[in-house]
Amino acid sequence: MITRFLTSVAALGLTAGMAAADYKLTILHTNDFHSRFEPINKYDSGCGAEDNAEGKCFGGSARLVTAVNDARARAENSILVDGGDQFQGSLFYTYYKGKVAAEFMNKLGYDAMTVGNHEFDDGPEVLRGFIDTVSFPVLMSNADVTREELLADSIKKSVIIERGGQKLGLIGLTPEDTHELASPGPNVTFSDPVAAVQAEVDRLTAEGINKIIVLSHSGYSVDQKVAAETTGVDVIVGGHSNTYLSNTSDRAKGPYPTMVNNTAIVQAYAYGKFLGELNVTFDDAGNIMEAAGEPIIMSGEVVEDSDTKARIGELAVPLEEIRQNVVASSAT
Repeated sequence: MITRFLTSVAALGLTAGMAAADYKLTILHTNDFHSRFEPINKYDSGCGAEDNAEGKCFGGSARLVTAVNDARARAENSILVDGGDQFQGSLFYTYYKGKVAAEFMNKLGYDAMTVGNHEFDDGPEVLRGFIDTVSFPVLMSNADVTREELLADSIKKSVIIERGGQKLGLIGLTPEDTHELASPGPNVTFSDPVAAVQAEVDRLTAEGINKIIVLSHSGYSVDQKVAAETTGVDVIVGGHSNTYLSNTSDRAKGPYPTMVNNTAIVQAYAYGKFLGELNVTFDDAGNIMEAAGEPIIMSGEVVEDSDTKARIGELAVPLEEIRQNVVASSAT
């Protein structure tokens, strides 16, 4: 009887130990949002109020707030991250620069983002203003900003955050050719993504971090190269190439996630049309045991958060005059 009881206790302890060793993390992610705070149509351009009321529109920050809150509610542990290019793409950016992006990213509670090339469209000044306003770290590992005083103390190569009692290492990555794509100025230099990521992985690993996520604005093909040529990267959350990955659509460019060696690569198209949701289970050593998920389409079925919708309406008021201006006229 005593032996049987001890055996049962030992088995229970082993089961509990195994369960405790498994760590589940839901990675919610966006990329290439491009200031699409208002809903978009199926062609990724503006969608009118009437069509939106009829459920014909997609995306917009009001739907994203609802979707993120719902995803967090059903997740054991979750983070929300962005793969870059929040800037540029609508009159909201033209008029407000990065201020509206900062406001809504703070409202959504992002944990980190990487710098996209469009974050440099108006030089380091606008990017610095954005960084000073957001309540989360902005990351970029493959750039030397030490000679740019506006960015030297504000951009980190990587960061360690804690979620559910576990430490996670997040690394940022931006296009190596950003000098050709935007206006970072002469004091910012960019370098090889593989070497930059490996250096940060090695540093984080030395600090005891065994769950490492790269936030990459380098494009799907570069992300696969980084995964193939580095060690220690668990997940790459991508951007830049506006790649739609899915396990259910014949329009997808690849599976979600795309596995390269032991690294899970994800990306969620662009313009806020999807919210990426990757569910990862790690063992106690930080190895991925399972990675599964699917981008969630921000269709008309996702109810818009009323407070967010009202705030977007307020911010849109000064834009109406610009929208109604006649750009050109022709003789008749």
